[in-house]
Amino acid sequence: MSLSLLPVPAIFLYSIVVAAILVYLPYLLVAFARVQVGYDLSAPRAMFDKLPPYAQRATWAHENSFEGFMVFAAAALMAYVTGVNSTEAVTAAIAFNIARLLYSIFYITNIPLLRSLMFGVASFSSGTLFYLSLMQIK
Repeated sequence: MSLSLLPVPAIFLYSIVVAAILVYLPYLLVAFARVQVGYDLSAPRAMFDKLPPYAQRATWAHENSFEGFMVFAAAALMAYVTGVNSTEAVTAAIAFNIARLLYSIFYITNIPLLRSLMFGVASFSSGTLFYLSLMQIK
């Protein structure tokens, strides 16, 4: 199914689902690293210092993804509820997910400049949805 065939409200809802999945994507690397170092069921959080650097960064990407998700979900739901129907809104919703995927990749691979750029793009995307929603109800 092509994105161009979906109604704009559906794109907002699908974007929220994709964003929720992206929260957990970095954690797959953390789980893999935990198995490699010997998973300790009695103290899973105490294992953090034993993890390789990429898995520590994946943990941080995972934790930051929760923060970004909450803001985006609120923005996308506002756009959905207020009936925003524009290409700018669709672009913002899709850009958020692409930026958050790249954010995690750049965080895990330790490319801080690009990671920060993707954080900015994702934040701007959420802000755009908030703005368009508020303009819709004025």
